[in-house]
Amino acid sequence: MNRSKIEKMTESGFWVFGYGSLIWRPDFIFSEKHTARIDGYFRSFCMWSVRYRGTKQCPGLVLALEKQRGTQCHGVVYFVEAKNASKAIGDLRQRELTSDAYQELLCPVILDSGEKVDAICYVIDPSHEEYCGALTLEAQAQIIAHASGSRGPNSEYLFNTCKSIERLEIFDENLEILQKRVSELQNAMVAIN
Repeated sequence: MNRSKIEKMTESGFWVFGYGSLIWRPDFIFSEKHTARIDGYFRSFCMWSVRYRGTKQCPGLVLALEKQRGTQCHGVVYFVEAKNASKAIGDLRQRELTSDAYQELLCPVILDSGEKVDAICYVIDPSHEEYCGALTLEAQAQIIAHASGSRGPNSEYLFNTCKSIERLEIFDENLEILQKRVSELQNAMVAIN
């Protein structure tokens, strides 16, 4: 972790990269927001959720950044000014680092303008027990269609992320496939009941 470097950054403000729920529910005060990308990582439903979008008995899935050469992830980068930095970083850590499955890293992010900034990114630790990167899209869809946790249905998380990236004109083929399949599964469940 670049914790000491991140602590130093918060004294003058910092950038943070959002690729999932941080796009549609940042929950911190920011002064700038830009579409951006991170190279060498991709967005994936590769982390079990046993609290927010699932339970221990019926785990859900949440998005994480997975490291892979030659990939990239498009999302949003926010700038948090120094006056709001201490609260924002505390809130982010409480939200994102509940189980240590995410690593808090400082990574280069490229704004759509071409400007490069170092941003805090939450990246999956592939050695953590909550990592589940080998699931097929069909397996992911089955889990997302059925799971629910303290923050609501797992499908809501998927659908909100899809709506948010569509508004930003970001294309993510896997999310589109999952959105379609989860909708089909849920419609089939309604038809049965």
